[in-house]
Amino acid sequence: MPRHLTGFFAGGRLTAIPVRPAVRHQLLVHLTGTLFDAARSYSEREVNDALRTVHDDTAALRRYCVIDGLLVREKDGSDYQVAAR
Repeated sequence: MPRHLTGFFAGGRLTAIPVRPAVRHQLLVHLTGTLFDAARSYSEREVNDALRTVHDDTAALRRYCVIDGLLVREKDGSDYQVAAR
């Protein structure tokens, strides 16, 4: 984990979602890189379960990941995949 992100964690959990977009993006890159396997797809429930391991606001984290282009979502929301980099 990048050093400048460690202040957002306590006891392995995310204590706050960064407000600054650049910092939030770096956090999301770290989370998607550690929580998801690029070789498979995930249901919304699986994405929520993975994100819940670090923070309870899974909807916000999931939405930010999609907006930032880190997770790609099917139009009906049934399937998520790590975006190709």
